Amino acid sequence: MAARLRHIAISVPDPEKAAKFFEEAFGMKVVGPAGIGLYVSDGTINVALLKFPGDVPGFSPGYHGIVHFGMWVDDLDETARKVVAAGGSHYQGHVNDNPNTYYEVKYKDPIGVVFDLTHTGWKGAVKEVVPATTAIAAE
Repeated sequence: MAARLRHIAISVPDPEKAAKFFEEAFGMKVVGPAGIGLYVSDGTINVALLKFPGDVPGFSPGYHGIVHFGMWVDDLDETARKVVAAGGSHYQGHVNDNPNTYYEVKYKDPIGVVFDLTHTGWKGAVKEVVPATTAIAAE
């Protein structure tokens, strides 16, 4: 089965203010703390609004914007092999099989974009969704 995009991390100067924007503009809900910020969700995708203590690792000083994205996968080992075979590389983190511990394993794609792989998901996100039966084509 295909991996599913279910997480986006954004560096923001004020997580509470950013969460209020996501709530008011998009109807998203705060679903919990995110260590250095807050998680919001639309019920399918989790967005981490993060205030880094200092500069965002790997970005220019003062950077605010998308930091990484996350893929929810069925089989972490199999997906990791596919990522490496496609030119990606392990960046940081490791699997933690303790069901009470959250984890992400970070990789980089061939041009250096960071992404997470997990088989346990994120707060407020769902793994499977029912696709729309019809869609309006973009013009």
